[in-house]
Amino acid sequence: MSNYCKVALEHPLHRDYHDTEYGFPITGEAELFERLVMEIFQAGLSWLLILKKREALKLSFNNFNVTQVANFNDKDVKRLLENNLIIRNRTKIESTIFNAKRLVELRKTDDGFADWIKKHHPLVREEWIKLFKLNFKFIGKQIVGEFLQSVGYLPGAHSIDCPIYEKIEILNPPWKKVYP
Repeated sequence: MSNYCKVALEHPLHRDYHDTEYGFPITGEAELFERLVMEIFQAGLSWLLILKKREALKLSFNNFNVTQVANFNDKDVKRLLENNLIIRNRTKIESTIFNAKRLVELRKTDDGFADWIKKHHPLVREEWIKLFKLNFKFIGKQIVGEFLQSVGYLPGAHSIDCPIYEKIEILNPPWKKVYP
């Protein structure tokens, strides 16, 4: 079993995310943005902490409505920095707002985030990392890899002996077309 498959057994928040979300293909803009934001906020911290703060992040970033977050200003940054229910990291907050603005731009050139990802698939992990770094802020190897695994574009979210692997495989995620 992959490390996360084992970890998921140890806590109900992990188990629920593992069993119902992690690795399942998604295409909704708000869902994709939420996953990207969760990965950014997780950098240097535990995934359990992010799962515990997920609802507060969702409320703080207007249910991950890209248009609304793209319009956040300095007053919103100040409000978020004062919100002790989320991780109060200026760089992560400002990067989230910048990335929302970038996603709004992708609507004009690529019909949005989902189509932009689909258009570039398949890429090897290193090419994905370069592409994300060219387009977004606070992006690194781990964030890009985990994000793409979590939304079904890279394999590895679950080990083959994990019962969730089979559930995802039936959905024919994008990685399956490239890495059968």
